Parts: sequence; C-alpha cells; structure tokens
Amino acid sequence: MKIDGKEELLEHLERMLESIKYGSITLVVQDGKIVQIEKNEKVRLQSNKNR
Repeated sequence: MKIDGKEELLEHLERMLESIKYGSITLVVQDGKIVQIEKNEKVRLQSNKNR
C-alpha cells in the first residue's frame, strides 16, 4: 500500500487504532516516505486456573 497524503495516512492509522485492543502498528518507510502500515493484533485468552 502506498500512502500519498498525510490525510490518507491519518485516516488509515485512525481506523487501525480504533479496531485494535492489544498489539502493535508498524510504519514501513522507504526513501523517507511511509509505504506500508502493518498491524499485529494479539488475542489474550483467559487463563485456565483448573489445569
């Protein structure tokens, strides 16, 4: 995904931030420009205390 403008970048980031509870968002930069956004989401399971 190539992101051309600041407004488009901010819209993508805002949508990703609204949809993630645990995890990370990484910006990939080439030649001084953001060319990719990666979202890694973690799913936390309740621990099973009766093991």
